[in-house]
Amino acid sequence: MRWHRIRRRYIGWLSLSLMSFTALMLLITYETRWVHPEIHAYFSQSGNLTGQQLATRSRRYLEESLGILLEEGDSDAVAQRARFQIELGYSLFDIGVYRNEYACTVPSLQRLDGLHDSLSSGIVPSPALLSQDLLAPIRCLTEIEMDQLDRRARVTNQFVEETRRHQTQVLVGSLAIYLLGLGFWGMHERKRRQADRATRESLRWMTQALRDPLTGIGNRTALHDDINDQAGRALGLILIDIDYFKPYNDALGHPDGDRLLRELVSLIDEALGGKARLYRMGGDEFAVLLPCDSADTLEQACALVVEEVRRAALPHPDHPAGPHVTLSVGGVQFIAEREAFTEAYAAADQALYWVKAQGRDGWQTGRVVPMDRVDSL
Repeated sequence: MRWHRIRRRYIGWLSLSLMSFTALMLLITYETRWVHPEIHAYFSQSGNLTGQQLATRSRRYLEESLGILLEEGDSDAVAQRARFQIELGYSLFDIGVYRNEYACTVPSLQRLDGLHDSLSSGIVPSPALLSQDLLAPIRCLTEIEMDQLDRRARVTNQFVEETRRHQTQVLVGSLAIYLLGLGFWGMHERKRRQADRATRESLRWMTQALRDPLTGIGNRTALHDDINDQAGRALGLILIDIDYFKPYNDALGHPDGDRLLRELVSLIDEALGGKARLYRMGGDEFAVLLPCDSADTLEQACALVVEEVRRAALPHPDHPAGPHVTLSVGGVQFIAEREAFTEAYAAADQALYWVKAQGRDGWQTGRVVPMDRVDSL
């Protein structure tokens, strides 16, 4: 349950960190999408305040018409050309913005109307009148240009300030989101390590719960679990009892008795070639579980265990029948099932006690199921 809580928190911190970095990317995307349209709006040549001004083009047309009238004489053709330039300049000059915001616009347009009428009648005014009729509108348009340039400068400065302020906000926000994401990622890593430790701790406790702390081999619970894991397989169960273990402990002490238990585990494992699983059932009693497809395999395993301990010649100062440690061994074949194991354990235990009744230091096998059923597996 504790591990599941840690795992949920681990996933939660991971999600928050990913959300933070996603928010950072969205903020950067928004910044990109915001800056480009704003730059386009302020600096595109689309006729706005910062584009090419109408007043500039109107002034140029009027200056061209003045040059035509002053330099090319007073013929009808010259008058028509000058009138055309004035019409172009007039059309660009006569807009609502200029009329509403600049006082010189209406008088200048009236002068241009009068000059246009004169040219339409074929009359070319004198240079003095031309100066009055054209130079006054040109001066007005120049004032408009300068004012528009000032406005453009103010708008540009305002845009630069807004952009700088916006970029500062984005920078601070990005840094905050980035640090927040790092914090969430750090919490995610911390929870991941906690989850790993919890998993390792759970596995360690599970392993300890299935191990005998003195010898390191499996315990009774591990034996039952292994039987359940191998359901339906033909197995051999061997029960082993140390002959006269209590007198051994009484004579040499419990530390030597513990060392004897560990040494016997090693000898039994070597005798069976490391192919069997060993369990300590309690005190001086051990169990062995091994694959067993025939009665010969079981009998050979029992004999190997007894002979290996005999060859080791471990001293036993209080053994009534000899100077060395001996074993009593009982074995049985069975099919790995919960009910069959109970019967198999009882049969192996009966075989073990038969050996004890015969003087110990030996082995005997029992039977649980018909041999033809075992041999057919």
